[in-house]
Amino acid sequence: MSEPLQEPVDATAVAEFLRRNPRFFQGREELLAEMQVPHPSGAAVSLVERQLGLLRERNHELRERLGQLMDVARDNDRLFEKTRRLVLDLLDATNLEEAVGLVEDGLRHEFQIPFVGLILFGENASPAGRWVDTEDALQTIGGLLACGKPMCGVLRSHELGFLFGEERRPQIGSAAVAALDHQGLHGVLAVGSPDPQHYKSSLGTLFLGYIADVLARLLPRLANSPLRPVR
Repeated sequence: MSEPLQEPVDATAVAEFLRRNPRFFQGREELLAEMQVPHPSGAAVSLVERQLGLLRERNHELRERLGQLMDVARDNDRLFEKTRRLVLDLLDATNLEEAVGLVEDGLRHEFQIPFVGLILFGENASPAGRWVDTEDALQTIGGLLACGKPMCGVLRSHELGFLFGEERRPQIGSAAVAALDHQGLHGVLAVGSPDPQHYKSSLGTLFLGYIADVLARLLPRLANSPLRPVR
């Protein structure tokens, strides 16, 4: 059913209403910022009109910026809750295979990340998880780990192949990488996206780094194979 047509507003009635209610705008100051009241000054634009115009533009920009900040805050709240659940699940893991499965499944399904790579470094591989020789890892992705903090962006082809496998390499446009490094355990946690712009160099990696820190402290308790320290 279509909405009934509204009758045009009677300007005289509005003026009479405001005259009888001089305090109408108290508590409704935002309405004043939207009003356009010309200031007679001939053909030129008066200073008052120009100032009001700038104030309206500034008000609009601030509203947009506030909306963006609120969106970021909501996204961070969701990420925090997902990270909290994943960490609690990891703390309940009883073996390495279970912990590796929780990380990979959690990032793919809960975080909706299509490509996940969790690699541990050591000479003697454990039956669970993906293990590579420490020297091979350093030769291939040493540059990604050298900074000591998570990084993201468009990676080189051989780095993507090492982190995610040669079959998935052509599908990945950008990635984020966090090192695992704690008391003899070394490895890397990587996430990837087909969108080259998804993991930009300016994108925050706080939650990925947090998950990597938890793994670095938890996995040594679950791993059966001794790990060789990185030289």
